[in-house]
Amino acid sequence: MTLSGHDEAWRQWHAAVAGPRLHHAWMLAGPRGLGKAAFAMQAARELVTEPGAARITGDHPDVIVLEPLPATADDEKKRDEGKPYQTKRNITVDQIRAMQQRLTTRPTLGSRRAIVIDPADDLEKGAANALLKSLEEPPAGSFFLLVAHRPGRLLPTIRSRCRIVRFPRLGDAEIDAILRREAPRADDAVRQAAIAAAGGSPGVALDFVELDLAELHRLMREVADQGDPDFARRGRLAEAIGTRPDRRRQLAAIDLARAVVAGRMRATDVAVLPALSEAHAQLVRLAAQAPTYNFDPGLLVMEIGTLLASVAMPREPVHG
Repeated sequence: MTLSGHDEAWRQWHAAVAGPRLHHAWMLAGPRGLGKAAFAMQAARELVTEPGAARITGDHPDVIVLEPLPATADDEKKRDEGKPYQTKRNITVDQIRAMQQRLTTRPTLGSRRAIVIDPADDLEKGAANALLKSLEEPPAGSFFLLVAHRPGRLLPTIRSRCRIVRFPRLGDAEIDAILRREAPRADDAVRQAAIAAAGGSPGVALDFVELDLAELHRLMREVADQGDPDFARRGRLAEAIGTRPDRRRQLAAIDLARAVVAGRMRATDVAVLPALSEAHAQLVRLAAQAPTYNFDPGLLVMEIGTLLASVAMPREPVHG
C-alpha cells in the first residue's frame, strides 16, 4: 500500500536524522492499518544507506526485522513459497536474544544498523524485559523502530525510552482514494461500506474489501439496530465469519464491530450511551487480547454478537 498521511511523521524523522544526535529508539504509534510498518521499513532502509550509495528497496543485512514467526513447519514452508500463512501469537524472547547477539558485532555494510519490531505489542513478557536491556544500553550505531498499535500494552519503561511518533487516522476522501487505487474492482457501494467500517484506517478498509466483509458488516448493523432475542442473528453472524476463520479475519471482525458501535455513539439517543460505551470498551479489550489469546472462533463471534445486541434500543417500553 502506498504510504498516505505520513507527512508529519517523515518531517520528524528526517529532521532528527539530519540533526546532531539521532535518538536510538522510536515508537511508531497508532491504530492498526495506518502503514506504520511500511514507514518503519522505509525509514530503516534510509538509515542504513551510506551517503552516495544506491537506494535500498529490498532486504539488507543491517536491517533486522522481528515479527511473529510462522506457527508451524508447514506455515514456514508456505511463507517461503510466498503463500498466506499463520504466525505464532508472540515475538519470543529467543528472537530478542538472537537479535542482541547480532548487536555484539559491527554492522555489515556501513556504520548503522536498524532493528524493526512489528508489532512491539506482541512481545511476550520475557522478550519485553530482554528488549528493555538493549534500550537502556544501546550499542553504538544501533537504532530501534517499534511499531505499536496499542502503546499502552508496552512496559512504561520501554515507552519512556522511545521517542513517540503518532500516526493519525485518515479522512474518508483519503481512504476512498486508496481504495480506488489499491482495490479498483470494488464498486461504489462496497467502497462506501468499507470507509464507514474503517474508522480512519486504510488497512481496515482494504481488509473489508479483500476479505469480503460486506455481509458480515450488514449483519452486525442489523444486530445492533434490532437486537437478537432468539439468537438467530448471532447464528448468521457465525456463518458469515466462517467455521475456522484465521486470525486476520477474527481481528477484522472485531474492528468491524467496534466501527459499528463507534458509529452509533456519534449519532444516537443519549439514553443508550452507557451501553454503547460499555460495549465499545469490551470490544477494545477483545481487540487487545485477540493477537495473543487462543480464542475459540465460535465463542468469539458469539461474544461479539452479544455485545452488539446489548446496544439495541428496546422496541417496546418495559413495564412492571
